[in-house]
Amino acid sequence: MPRPNRGFLTDEEKANKPKITLKLIRRITSYLAPYWKQIILVLAAIALAAVFGLLPAILTGRIIDEAIGGQNLSLLVNLILIALGVIVLSNLISILENYLNSWIAQHISYDIRNKMFTHIQTMSHRFFTNNRQGDIITRMTSDISGIQSTFANTYSSIIRNVITLTVALIAMFRVNWILALVALAIVPLFSIPTKRVGKTRWMLTRQSQEQNDKINDILNETLSVSGQLLVKLFNNEQREFNRYEKSNARMVQINIRESLAGRWFRAALSIFASTGPMLIYLVGGLLMIRYGSALTIGDIIVMVALLDRMYRPVNALMSIQVDIVRSMALFTRIFEYLDLPTEIKNAEQPLVPDRISGDLAFEHVQFDYDPKKALLRDISFEVKSGHSLAIVGPSGAGKSSIINLIPRLYDVTGGKITLDGTDIREIDLAVLRQSIGMVTQDTYLFNGTIRENLMYANPEATDDDLIEACRKANLHDFILAQPDGYDTVVGNRGLKLSGGEKQRVSIARVILKDPPILIFDEATSSLDSISENLIQEAIDPLIRGRTSIIIAHRLSTIMAADSIMVVRDGRVIEAGRHRDLVNNGGLYNQLYETQFKLALENQA
Repeated sequence: MPRPNRGFLTDEEKANKPKITLKLIRRITSYLAPYWKQIILVLAAIALAAVFGLLPAILTGRIIDEAIGGQNLSLLVNLILIALGVIVLSNLISILENYLNSWIAQHISYDIRNKMFTHIQTMSHRFFTNNRQGDIITRMTSDISGIQSTFANTYSSIIRNVITLTVALIAMFRVNWILALVALAIVPLFSIPTKRVGKTRWMLTRQSQEQNDKINDILNETLSVSGQLLVKLFNNEQREFNRYEKSNARMVQINIRESLAGRWFRAALSIFASTGPMLIYLVGGLLMIRYGSALTIGDIIVMVALLDRMYRPVNALMSIQVDIVRSMALFTRIFEYLDLPTEIKNAEQPLVPDRISGDLAFEHVQFDYDPKKALLRDISFEVKSGHSLAIVGPSGAGKSSIINLIPRLYDVTGGKITLDGTDIREIDLAVLRQSIGMVTQDTYLFNGTIRENLMYANPEATDDDLIEACRKANLHDFILAQPDGYDTVVGNRGLKLSGGEKQRVSIARVILKDPPILIFDEATSSLDSISENLIQEAIDPLIRGRTSIIIAHRLSTIMAADSIMVVRDGRVIEAGRHRDLVNNGGLYNQLYETQFKLALENQA
């Protein structure tokens, strides 16, 4: 990120700076609509607090002129008691206002978080592979917390200060219109620093958010279990510290500049605000001394008190411009995510089949991540219900991309995939994914117990269901050997378990789901032979009678499949049974000679 240029925006920042349009304001205020009753109460509380807040200043004039000047002790006591009562009542109303503001802001924040989380959940797998995790988390947490402050403070502050300013001006003109005009004359001076500091704060706010994203990325990468393991194995603690320290130092610089920009702004406003009372005393004194005005000392004191009550909202409204600029940056970041189109979505009238048998077919399927470069080209094959297909090919051939299309983690860009003769894009997405069980090489487990991870597939599963599934997955005896049994905590991403144990938990989880279609993506590729055999023993009976697609390196698994498909460079180049493919002398024969045959000999 380039260094800030003395308060001016870069071309990129100018291009990205949001325009405060009526449409944007309507969108922001639309979040207030469900809480209109509470907002009416807030407005009433603000109006009452504004009026009551000015009464003590107005009463001061009578205290000085009538009570003290007239030596009327009874009136003095009554006026002071009334002023104290008004002050107490005004503060009680302010407490009610603050409570309502906080209640509304918290509920709006709750609504936005839910909406954001729901929307992000609908994003395709592409969104999560293309966006940094730190950026996603920042927008879900600190960005939304930032706009919560906007609803709690900024909007109510605008209304409160406008009402207070209006009431103060009316009161001032009722006392003396000449002094009121003198007070108003200094107001334009407040706008001098506003524009300049607004530009600087906008630039620094944007930089602060981007730098915060970078820091969150570093923390997510280096302080995760896997990240820390990699850092330690490569002895890169100092390198990662240097990277973090550099980003942290940059954040400190930005925060200091942002803080100073606000301080200079407030200092200038304070100077201008202090000039007003001096002018009131000067002009008031001239009117009384030179021109014999009917003004009294109490009137001048009241005008100075009202002046303070007027400048406070003026000062606040000028400062609010800075807060609005800051909040606009946060709103636009959130709206950027909320406006992302949902790539994978249900048809307008999705089909909900009574039963899915599992007849799966790819018909001239095309797929790409980059429109300029097709990843899968004219893929066609069929797997009948209850049959199995093994997919083999070199790394990067497109094997995983093929299976990711089946549960619609991505959508095809050409051709179609059918399930029981129906395009999967026409089938209800929840029904489609409920019909598919997938076991991948990189098994993900939540940081909970074995029981919790298993029941993620079927929350209604009984203990008998868990035990049966774990027996089939060759996992039950291992679980019983643990001190806490099924309540054993697996750790972050399941790292308290071995690779084979995690895979068996994953298989048991799929068994509990009981889908008609099973997909295994290199489920045993990184395991030792003992773990591999245990998992293979669990997989073999599981795929019987189900539509199964298997990406594997184990020859016995491939040979056991009803058919084999060879993929290279996004194309199907061979298909058939093991014996036929070996005799063809093509790519499969090369893989057999260099990889599968060697693996078979090692197993022997």
